[in-house]
Amino acid sequence: MPAIEINNLTKDYETGFWRKRKVRALDELSLTIEAGQIFGFLGANGAGKTTTLKLLMGLIYPTAGGARILGRDISDVSMHARVGYLPENPYFYDYLTAREFVTYCGELFRMDRSTRESRAEELLTRVNLEKKSWNRQLRKFSKGMLQRVGLAQALVNNPEIVFLDEPMSGLDPVGRREVRDLIASLRTQGKTVFMCSHILSDIEVLCDNVAILKRGKLAHAGSLEELRARESSLIEVIATGADAHEMQSQLPAGTSVTATPSGLRFEVSDERQVDAVIAAIRRVNGKLVSVQPVRQSLEDLFIDNE
Repeated sequence: MPAIEINNLTKDYETGFWRKRKVRALDELSLTIEAGQIFGFLGANGAGKTTTLKLLMGLIYPTAGGARILGRDISDVSMHARVGYLPENPYFYDYLTAREFVTYCGELFRMDRSTRESRAEELLTRVNLEKKSWNRQLRKFSKGMLQRVGLAQALVNNPEIVFLDEPMSGLDPVGRREVRDLIASLRTQGKTVFMCSHILSDIEVLCDNVAILKRGKLAHAGSLEELRARESSLIEVIATGADAHEMQSQLPAGTSVTATPSGLRFEVSDERQVDAVIAAIRRVNGKLVSVQPVRQSLEDLFIDNE
């Protein structure tokens, strides 16, 4: 059974005061996310990512279509006991301490006192919040510290699926690495993670599969390797100690040559042309560094769909 099934999910908003008109924020989105994977959900601001999460969490209602989480319809409130959710801009009780807040979240899931207190300590340690800050009021926390508390509350009920909206927001490079390791550890525990993020490097490192939204519509979906492979058939050859002008007449027609800090970069569109490029490099006493297929980066794929 898939962890998440989304079928033609659509959401329209009304805008305007006197003359109301409908704006489609999400347009017939269909996705299937298998259990035990980290799924990356990408798109520019206003593409419909947060709208999708709010629909899945039952915070707003769809105009059309539907979805199922863990085999249950998203209208089934009891399903929420098995999921965790961190919104993009969470609002916490300012005058509670971090320990009190996570303990309170445990109480919402009907944990007994000793269980929720030990769970709060375990999770605050796990998200690497300094122990001296556990009893400080949340209104005194930085954005990065609040993000760690938000991650702790999303895991308090030991959920089967965790929904994260921009989980790296406000974190410094060390914090991002720690949170990234935490998210990766959820996969090893067999949990499913549905993650929205604008930090493409984190998506590339973490995610098994990704989907890219463009103006409310699904533009691409699949594994990173599948998405990159369909975009380019070019092969690059890197060499040092070679002179581009000296080689120009010896290169196959259509070969692109670019000077880079690591050496000359040759691009050919046919594998049979690689031997000719290597032979030209050797004739001018250049040194071959690498030969590899050109893979489009996630950033290139993301920008091409904007």
